[in-house]
Amino acid sequence: MTAGLTRLTMDELAALMHKGAGVTVDPAAMAARPDADFEEWGLDSLGLLGIVGELENRGGRPLPPDAERCRSPREFLDLVNSTLMTDA
Repeated sequence: MTAGLTRLTMDELAALMHKGAGVTVDPAAMAARPDADFEEWGLDSLGLLGIVGELENRGGRPLPPDAERCRSPREFLDLVNSTLMTDA
């Protein structure tokens, strides 16, 4: 999917949250609470949609429709990484 990306990490997700939604999150804190809702981290549905769009633009193909409906970092990373593994 994403050129050169075989697995999206919590660090990369935190960077995307900052770049795409202006939300600054400590990746270690997010890794310690991966099932906390994105809203608890300050990311709303439009912010998540921006992250999905960024990843789709990088990879040149769409993520599954469920990606923009993920509620937590763990759910999002699991979905994205399973997609990346399928495409590998």
